[in-house]
Amino acid sequence: MRLPENAVLLLIDLQKAIDHPDWGERNNPQAENNVAALLAAWRAGGRPVYHVRHDSVERASHYRPGQPGHDFKPEALPVDGEPVIGKRTNSAFIGTDLEARLRAAGHTTVVVAGVITNNSVEATVRMAGNLGFRTLLVDDATFTFGQRDWDGVWRTAGEVHAMSLANLHGEYCEVVRTLAVLESLLP
Repeated sequence: MRLPENAVLLLIDLQKAIDHPDWGERNNPQAENNVAALLAAWRAGGRPVYHVRHDSVERASHYRPGQPGHDFKPEALPVDGEPVIGKRTNSAFIGTDLEARLRAAGHTTVVVAGVITNNSVEATVRMAGNLGFRTLLVDDATFTFGQRDWDGVWRTAGEVHAMSLANLHGEYCEVVRTLAVLESLLP
């Protein structure tokens, strides 16, 4: 795999709110370390990074502006010059200027990491694929939580994550691992 120089690292909702115990058990406990490795490699190569921040309008949300959970996690803090895209829905493309920014800068490849796999990550990846961007979803730099499916059967976080990836791979994106992305950045 080879990534173009202007491939964008798109980090989705990596905010402190995701650590609240209300979410329950998650998969990929190493995801933040993988995000940090991707971010360090991207910055070292002078590549573009975009941060997506969920700005919830729901009063009880930990993601609501003004709440401690609204802040970015330490592993994913933006630095000067890295765009921060505020969103209010699950897709980073709806109600934002993300698509316009990507197109204006000539970005055609998007590498996605973040949370929640079966919510904001999935919605953003589907939209990116539908809009014609080459999209790579980094499996081990994303995570989700266990939940009941439509018929009440409990699904572990790993099962929910795997089902989401299966729904995306091939049609909307390529599912890749952190190591493969890092190796693709080597000269």
